[in-house]
Amino acid sequence: MPYDGTTQDTIWPLPKFNFSVIICGQVVPFQEVSGLETEAQIIEYRAGNSKQFSTVKMPGIAKYKNVTLKKGIFLRDNKFFDWFNSITMNTLKRETITIQLLDQTGNPTMTWTLLNAWPTKISGTDLKSDGNEVAVETIEIAHEGITIANS
Repeated sequence: MPYDGTTQDTIWPLPKFNFSVIICGQVVPFQEVSGLETEAQIIEYRAGNSKQFSTVKMPGIAKYKNVTLKKGIFLRDNKFFDWFNSITMNTLKRETITIQLLDQTGNPTMTWTLLNAWPTKISGTDLKSDGNEVAVETIEIAHEGITIANS
């Protein structure tokens, strides 16, 4: 069957520009997501006697990188600052954040779920009197684990 350009073929990788982010059950329009990373710490163990030994590398505790989200600033939209300001003495509202890579019809093809997520840093936009760019804020999210699912 010839390719008509309307459906995603399994031969080509998916484009990365069509995605959605769901926080507190609401889709939030972000323009960029980065930091969807995890790695295992490496534990080196010396095996053998003092004359002959080899180093064995074993996996240790999994580490999760903070996820950075960027979005345009909208009038009267302070939800992230309110969430960040709710942090007091180890008391905060943790959320599940869902990031979905979408196909051309808007259906999720890959889903990353951040567990027990909370804002660790918010950066407002830079301001320039001679600029004409959109004002963009950045929020950095710490989390306690990431799961990946394919649809």
